[in-house]
Amino acid sequence: MMMADGQRDGAESGLPVQQPPPGDPLPNSAGLLAESQPLSNGKCPERSEPDAGSETAERIPSPTPRSSIIKDGSRQRRDRKKTVSFSSMPNDRKINSAAACISFMQEGCEMKKVRSNSRVYNRYFILGSDMKSLRWEPSKKDSEKAKIEIKSIKEVRLGKKTAVLRSNGISDQFSDECAFSIIYGDNYESLDLVASSADIVNTWVMGLRYLVSYGKQTLHMIESNQNSVRTSWLASQFHAADVGKEGHIPLARAVQLIKGLSPGMKTTKAELKFKELQKAKDQLGTEVTLEIFTEVYCELCTRPEVFFLLVQFSSNKEYLDSKDFMSFLDAEQGVEGVTEDACLEIIRKYEPSQQGQEKGFLSIDGFTNYLLSLDCHIFDLQHENVCQDMTQPLSHYYINASHNACLLEDHFWGSSDINGYIRALKMGCRSIELVVWDGPDNEPSIYVGRLMTTQIAFRSVLDVVNKYAFVASEHPLILCLITHCSVKQQKVMAQHLKKILGDRLHTDPPDPEENYLPSPEQLKGKILLKGKKLPGNCYDSEGDVSDEDEGLEMCQRMGEDEADQLNTVTEKKLRLSKELSDLVSFGKSVQFKDFEVSKRKQKNWEICSFNEVVASRFANEYPEDFVIYNKKFLSRVYPSPMRIDASNMNPQDFWKCGCQIVAMNYQTPGLMMDLNIGWFRQNGNCGYVLRPAIMREEVSYFSANAKDSLPGVSAQLLHIKIISGQNLPKPKGSAAKGDVVEPYVYVEIHGIPADCTEQRTKTVTQNEDNPIFDESFEFQINLPELALLRFVVLDDDYIGDEFIAQYTIPFECLQAGYRHVPLQSLMGEFLPHSTLFIHVAITNRRGGGKSHKRGISVRKGKKAREYTSTKTIGIKVIDEVFRAATQPLREATDLRENVQNAMVSFKELCGLTPAANMKQCILTLSSWLLNSDNTVLVTLNLSEEYPSMEAQGPVPDLLKKVLAAYDTMIQTSKMLIESADAVYVKIMQAQKAGLDFHEDLHGIGSKEGLKGRKLQKAFESFAWNITVLKGQADLLKHAKNDALDNLRQIHYAAQSCGINKNGSTSPDLFRTRGTLESIPESENTSDNGSC
Repeated sequence: MMMADGQRDGAESGLPVQQPPPGDPLPNSAGLLAESQPLSNGKCPERSEPDAGSETAERIPSPTPRSSIIKDGSRQRRDRKKTVSFSSMPNDRKINSAAACISFMQEGCEMKKVRSNSRVYNRYFILGSDMKSLRWEPSKKDSEKAKIEIKSIKEVRLGKKTAVLRSNGISDQFSDECAFSIIYGDNYESLDLVASSADIVNTWVMGLRYLVSYGKQTLHMIESNQNSVRTSWLASQFHAADVGKEGHIPLARAVQLIKGLSPGMKTTKAELKFKELQKAKDQLGTEVTLEIFTEVYCELCTRPEVFFLLVQFSSNKEYLDSKDFMSFLDAEQGVEGVTEDACLEIIRKYEPSQQGQEKGFLSIDGFTNYLLSLDCHIFDLQHENVCQDMTQPLSHYYINASHNACLLEDHFWGSSDINGYIRALKMGCRSIELVVWDGPDNEPSIYVGRLMTTQIAFRSVLDVVNKYAFVASEHPLILCLITHCSVKQQKVMAQHLKKILGDRLHTDPPDPEENYLPSPEQLKGKILLKGKKLPGNCYDSEGDVSDEDEGLEMCQRMGEDEADQLNTVTEKKLRLSKELSDLVSFGKSVQFKDFEVSKRKQKNWEICSFNEVVASRFANEYPEDFVIYNKKFLSRVYPSPMRIDASNMNPQDFWKCGCQIVAMNYQTPGLMMDLNIGWFRQNGNCGYVLRPAIMREEVSYFSANAKDSLPGVSAQLLHIKIISGQNLPKPKGSAAKGDVVEPYVYVEIHGIPADCTEQRTKTVTQNEDNPIFDESFEFQINLPELALLRFVVLDDDYIGDEFIAQYTIPFECLQAGYRHVPLQSLMGEFLPHSTLFIHVAITNRRGGGKSHKRGISVRKGKKAREYTSTKTIGIKVIDEVFRAATQPLREATDLRENVQNAMVSFKELCGLTPAANMKQCILTLSSWLLNSDNTVLVTLNLSEEYPSMEAQGPVPDLLKKVLAAYDTMIQTSKMLIESADAVYVKIMQAQKAGLDFHEDLHGIGSKEGLKGRKLQKAFESFAWNITVLKGQADLLKHAKNDALDNLRQIHYAAQSCGINKNGSTSPDLFRTRGTLESIPESENTSDNGSC
């Protein structure tokens, strides 16, 4: 299988330019409107005669696994087994309106009916011609019992959202996308169904929801209502193009009009559709009428998945008013504090029709425009600017670095070009390598080795550096000087550096009293030199220094064996000019001996460079030591000289060890450069990314090879649904299948070994370039701060699957909700109008905002609960200190998980997943808390400190369960909020008491007789305990904030949907209550303050 990390050149990272708002006769801001899709993956069998006496049940076979797994961050060969989706529906079946859904339902189709005893029955379901009932056959029941009245339906749930579908005997037998449930009757019974495809499920769900909203309105009324705003807008566009007012326009002009309204539309597709409809209506010719134009536009430019989403939030109509849209933004997109005025402003920005703008209606076209805009980009736009703390020591950041930027190709035949430096600097690179040799006419030259590469004058490169150094970033640039020239030309180098770079060159000597390097903020606008430096007691104009720093690499390129070189310490000497030496301040290059020597002797301004082979060995054999080393010192990792093709190493292999400067071959595209470019997007592309806290704190435990959850780090559960693709191009150079594209999507997670994994969708066929995938995946992210998410689109082919596009994004930059993912080509350019439409949810985290990371909502019984504990150090006095934290740690876990369990139970009873937020729960409840005469069965009393849910008279059993689950959730939340401070203080006191031993831990251990490996083990256990205590205290702090936030969401949602009791207390009063004060976020929390 062809790898998804195909070659493409490194393009500048960033976001595609936002389309301007609509308003022109031919607006190009209609977004990337895609062709409407036929029902795919499904089958509507011929209707058979009912067999009233049969009651045949069957079991559903288990699905086959979908993917292989990436082990330890390195890509393995993917499983060749593929799942393919074939559409057996007629290709002209377009489900792009409620009328089309209802028409399909009236024809009926076969689905599986799931009973509470886990038995499954094949039944034929059909909507009555009067649209008042849903019936099924064959059945042992009489015809009056084998049906459901539409007016009795309380809710239609998409997915496995009832106890029957979640039961152990059924849940694993079919995908979530193929299941739905109808909640009906006064007792809230459920009819649980499984269809053969997600398309059929969406059609039934959307049609039933529409009928429940519309009541007794006829299909004709629905059809006339649905098209009023859209058809009038299309008519205005058509009449504007009909210059001669003849009632028709030329076919070519009609095609251009369609393309103008729907960017990305192919000319051939539009022409073919016009000709098909003209032929069907006996209107052959070169002229197009308004009727044909409108029909073609609606068929080609209505995305059914967007239409289904719109109807889900629309109240009785096929457009969103300001309140509908506000509900969507609040509940799904995580936009907090949104007002109706703000919604109207967004509607006016994206709605193309004048009528919609004036009335505050967002039609399907306006809604599509909005979803395709930067407002719904998967990348959190807060990260487009520098958003991280830039005042930490330089060693606390990952630094975007280039290796041999001058090369355009490989290391042997590749030509050198000064534009390579320009491109790297524009892409935010903050560390570039300059390999300098003696050049002609006493002018130093830059080239790589003594091979076939061309040369560039050192002075010319400095001119480029001076011009472009701070174009993409104002933070410090590091020039890595690898000097192979004579003393005479070294002096020329020094003169050029001082003359060209001037005051930008940082030459101030380091302060020996400082324990850490200065921060990027302190070094803004400065250029640092990394290179060899003479000893401080050298007063001659030149002297000898060792030349081991990448000198080994030069030798290897001349043909020496790598293994021999790694086992031989060469003491090659370099004669160094003092004038050049004095220009090096914070970047003195030194040879690495071992971790113990570095701990005792290395200065913070000294930098060691590691060949990737050596660095990999340290990462595998000494992962904890490597992480500790990188807390204080800068380390640079450069590619093995055996990579003569200029291929790239996996930067994640070294980022997980804390290595700050991982030098990449920018001229070579592919997976590794995708990771590098994607990673450095997250902080305004400034070239600096703050490392995870657990890798910066002086006393903390972290192993680079962690294959499980980490002590003190809140893991996350990432839910990704790949819904559809838009305007996917053919793979470059592909001609074997003509215009046919059969795409599938890989979703990859890159990070620590515990997080590295991948999942793939089915292959979609017969859907051209706008496939519907509708598949969901779930990933546990154990170290979110170091995780990357990569989407790869491939074309399924028997010869070799071909790369179509990709996009890579840091986990921290993900926006939750419905989002579009821009796609990049093999060569790194953003593909025009090519996107993936997805839904993102992160358990216990609202979408949109930059809230703190939270724990996973999983239900664990108290008996099966796993408690985090401290480790025995072997020093009695210290072990007693940590032992005192055992009970508070258990209490903290119980407080958190009791709330999590209660919330999961409540969400499930509301028909939602654990990833849902509390607003969604209350809004869902409100939709089925009204009986037929609109009397509220249950209200929320917001005047109480903790809002209670009260029954207004008799309620069905299901609502009784909901009330009980809600009460449990409130009581556990109350216990957490009111107990958290005291438990937090106990944990932090134990941590502080433990830290008091840190400075003298070596001496205390020696007195206790610990030495060698036992002493080292004591240090590791001590760091583990400190990390656990701080991490568990932070989790408790965040859990309290979450509980407070849930109460706020309950208040807002109850008021917005009108189920609060007698207009009870507003959230403003709620916020002022002393016991409900939110926990402030801070790096350092006092040991005696509230959590």
